[in-house]
Amino acid sequence: MTTVDRTGRTGADLSKRDRKAHERNLTRLQARLQVERARADFAGTLNALEDKLNVPKQVGRATDRAKVRLRRFANEQPVAAAAAAVGVVLVAGGIVWLVVRNATKP
Repeated sequence: MTTVDRTGRTGADLSKRDRKAHERNLTRLQARLQVERARADFAGTLNALEDKLNVPKQVGRATDRAKVRLRRFANEQPVAAAAAAVGVVLVAGGIVWLVVRNATKP
């Protein structure tokens, strides 16, 4: 790769001093680009951590996924979905009945 300074001279035409200044400037530019990349990576990592550690957001996402799965299940197998709903109601009713019965015992 041929280096060109701001006057349009190529690396072979540059003096030793100008060549070193040009290389120093390239190094600074490369360092600045690396810093910008590192900052972008760090920001992305922080955003990912914030998403992972935000419990309400994770609960909301899990709830949305469960709703989608249940709707799909109900649309694909309506009889099985109805049977599952009846089973859930019976279990919940049984738990309530046991709690009430044990709470009212003398």
